Amino acid sequence: MSTEETYRYNFNEIEKKWQGFWEGNKTFAALDVCEKPKYYVLDMFPYPSGEGLHVGHPEGYTASDIVARQKRMAGFNVLHPMGYDAFGLPAEQYAVKTGTHPRITTEKNINNIRKQIKSLGFSYDWDREVDTTKPEYYRWTQWIFLKLFNSYYDSKQNKARPIEELEIPEGLSDVQRYAYIDDHRLAYEAETPVNWCPALGTVLANEEVIGGVSERGGHPVIRRPMRQWMLRITKYAERLIDDLEGLDWSYGIKKLQIDWVGKSIGAEVDFKVDCEPGSMMAQQEPVIRVFTTRPDTLFGATYMVLSPEHPLVDEIVGDQERLAVEGYRAEAATKSDLDRTDLSKDKSGVFIGAYAINPVNGEKVPIWISDYVLASYGTGAIMCVPAHDTRDHEFATKFDLPIIEVVQPAHDEDASDGCFTGDGIAVNSGAYNGLTTPEFKEKISHWLEDNGIGKKTINYKLRDWLFSRQRYWGEPFPIVHAENGEVIGIKENELPVALPEVENYQPSGTGESPLANITEWLNIEYEGKKVRRETNTMPQWAGSCWYYLRYIDAMNDKAPFDKEKEKYWMPVDLYIGGAEHAVLHLLYARFWHKVLYDAGWVSTKEPFQKLINQGMILGSDGQKMSKSRGNVVNPDAVINNYGADSMRLYEMFMGPLSATKPWNMQGVEGVHRFLQKVWRMIIDSGEDQFTRGTGELNPAINDKPLEDKDLRLLHKTIKKVTEDIENFAFNTAISQMMIFTNELSKLKNRNKKAMEAFVLILAPFAPHLCEELWQKLGHQDTLAYEPWPAYDESLTEDTKIELIVQVNGKVRDKITMPADSDEGTIKQAAQESVKVQQHTDGKTIRKVIVIKNRLVNIVAN
Repeated sequence: MSTEETYRYNFNEIEKKWQGFWEGNKTFAALDVCEKPKYYVLDMFPYPSGEGLHVGHPEGYTASDIVARQKRMAGFNVLHPMGYDAFGLPAEQYAVKTGTHPRITTEKNINNIRKQIKSLGFSYDWDREVDTTKPEYYRWTQWIFLKLFNSYYDSKQNKARPIEELEIPEGLSDVQRYAYIDDHRLAYEAETPVNWCPALGTVLANEEVIGGVSERGGHPVIRRPMRQWMLRITKYAERLIDDLEGLDWSYGIKKLQIDWVGKSIGAEVDFKVDCEPGSMMAQQEPVIRVFTTRPDTLFGATYMVLSPEHPLVDEIVGDQERLAVEGYRAEAATKSDLDRTDLSKDKSGVFIGAYAINPVNGEKVPIWISDYVLASYGTGAIMCVPAHDTRDHEFATKFDLPIIEVVQPAHDEDASDGCFTGDGIAVNSGAYNGLTTPEFKEKISHWLEDNGIGKKTINYKLRDWLFSRQRYWGEPFPIVHAENGEVIGIKENELPVALPEVENYQPSGTGESPLANITEWLNIEYEGKKVRRETNTMPQWAGSCWYYLRYIDAMNDKAPFDKEKEKYWMPVDLYIGGAEHAVLHLLYARFWHKVLYDAGWVSTKEPFQKLINQGMILGSDGQKMSKSRGNVVNPDAVINNYGADSMRLYEMFMGPLSATKPWNMQGVEGVHRFLQKVWRMIIDSGEDQFTRGTGELNPAINDKPLEDKDLRLLHKTIKKVTEDIENFAFNTAISQMMIFTNELSKLKNRNKKAMEAFVLILAPFAPHLCEELWQKLGHQDTLAYEPWPAYDESLTEDTKIELIVQVNGKVRDKITMPADSDEGTIKQAAQESVKVQQHTDGKTIRKVIVIKNRLVNIVAN
């Protein structure tokens, strides 16, 4: 490399130099004991896939890094960590295909993604790096699971308590006692429908099933019950809604959380099954319980629908209908819950040959089964009011079932389709006729309770969390099963339960994970008992539920984290990530956090105080980036050609952080030219390709004060960038810095202090360039902890303003006025304009309208 080249903006050398400096000096290591105020900024950590990062991934990381760097300069002790959510299906599928151990694949991918992340100069505290697949990490994931396993929810205290404090009825056998305790644990086992693929011999996740067949191989998939671990997240439903109140999240994200929990206030109602008097069935007095948010429509319930899996179906199905019912149930077993509840799909169902009695009028109503009713939601049974529910109306219309209006619109709303779903006035409802919907709901709920056939109740759409996978590459459960049916948690001091080495990653064929094939690991003796290890593994969600806490104390081998450090750092002040995690990840992490809060391990009710979702960066063709479309842009190539600072700056300049926007290499070139201009503004790099320059400070830089207009531009720029970072408006902050550079580059005298202030505010966006410029400006230390420049508010205000002057709405002139001019002075100046007088001569001025700081409109005729 020639000497001449070093005088120009040599981003490759500069970025390599400063990345090495930061790493060697641990520049961004956070202090756990510090008098400074803390600021914890967190990224949703990546899954290390074989493809590595594309240019869309670093968008959120760049935004969080800008904030982290600015907060350090503003005097905060900043925690900004990074890690890897590395368990999961892709690595296991690759292992099955190639025979390569998932750990080898994962480590290779992590090394690649770490290299890519470091090449962008993010200010992470790398000493806190976590990897969810490391035993020293998942040891504590298992520890948290044991907290769930060894806790129950006390509804009176509205919190989790240790299972040993559970009051157990007297006189129970050992087996009954175990069952009673297990029925109250926050982590428990249950038979739950799963997607079973006989050909592959394994359980598939919902996303691996497309149209009733496996994504891999196109084999038939059926729904069948299987033993699964579940977490009682439903016990926290109310708190998951209520505690959103104090969080600085967008309305949309909060609403998604609330809708997923799905709180509904209504009533449970019992419908007796109509049985032949004296029959064995009549002696059992079977009852179908339904939940409805509209008990006021009970008089309009003309049929019932059970889920195909409802346990009562086998008992009450008619002999003549049994064959059709069995066929329909088999067909329903091939569909996912998503397919079954698709609102646009054609409704299907089968009459089962039985009737129920409507409790409010004694009418017999036919009982059907249909796949749009799920066993996992509510009671697995619904009463159907086709006059006032769109789905019921479609079903009744298709199968020619009665439709009875029981609610009339209070006003003249349009119900021409025969289905009015709003509130109104009761009709065809006996003694309740004429009541408004709220009045009727209240009265009928009391009547149901008084007669022992129902009660007012609250229901939630949220289901308990299915928390197990039949996979190898996941956290093993710290659980063993005794021969007498007792489920035993491994002692905490014996953790981790490490993943054993396996030679075969193929599914067991029984629905269990490949761990079931390792006999010597599977069958052991524990505490004097012959036991069998749990063969399921935890889902990928597990490690990401609490990683933000491990960052606080990543090297601790005595506890998941130190409580005093947690108290200092929590909650997370800023959490940035993709909107695709707006529901489940956040919901699950909040649930685990609340369990740890109840157990006294964390000091805050909520983990993430402020949440920002970045938008998606599309390919240059406007489509989502994917290998199949050939539109993926590799950040390595961008960095090699334009530098990390150019890429960082462009990702923030593309548009608002939350917006979806297409990638454009011309835009990268544009911001790269801006950075070159910044370099030339401060460094004597030669005026053109024929002049060499000195490589020292530009001769225009001196101690002469800036003129008033340039000083004001500096203070406006500092204010704008400061406020825009606070508001995540990074694109407009960059625009303002471009304006500043364009103006100051023209000056023959560029005040050194002004140049230093500008370098400091640009530094969070383009840190490598600015570190180099800071050094060139005569400073020995990194600028990472230099005080953030202050601005003088009085210098951010214009002393003069330019106003457009219109006559009858048409622009006729522009006038410049002192900024503090009163309205009368402005009106007079506008009317005295020569150009304005040319258009008002001979006319009467009827009105003069002043719009502050913008225009004057004169109305004349």
